[in-house]
Amino acid sequence: MAQQLWFLRHGEAEPHDARSDPDRQLTARGEEQSRAGGRALAALGVSFQAVFSSPRVRALDTARLACDALDSDRILIDDSLSSGFDVDDALALAVATGAEKRVLFVGHNPDFEEVVHDLTGGDVDLKKGAIAAVRMRSQRRGELLVLLRPREISLIAQAG
Repeated sequence: MAQQLWFLRHGEAEPHDARSDPDRQLTARGEEQSRAGGRALAALGVSFQAVFSSPRVRALDTARLACDALDSDRILIDDSLSSGFDVDDALALAVATGAEKRVLFVGHNPDFEEVVHDLTGGDVDLKKGAIAAVRMRSQRRGELLVLLRPREISLIAQAG
């Protein structure tokens, strides 16, 4: 089981009517949110043994931009992150990564908010470009380590 599960919601994306949902791209603001997410995580000294991303363009681009700042180019695309990602999916990927590892998931709401709730019992508001982290305490229970909004992420990224 992974020791820590981190969740990065994709950055701001084009409107829903711009193109098909799987093909929606990040806006310039979404690209900056994604870069800032990676820079903030790097500034906090957080590294990952595995990075899993939704195959949807906006999430995969978020993962790539964030991982650039983390000096990580190993992004694993997992279809479960595209839609309907749940706690069982998160735990299965964490188990596959190995014990005592730190895993980053890049994807979508409402899935991420629901997974964090299922693991911690807490309600979180995971805005576009936000980060949440859960430390696992047992096989299906964890505690919320951090919840960072885009504004806080930007400040950490600038300071780092």
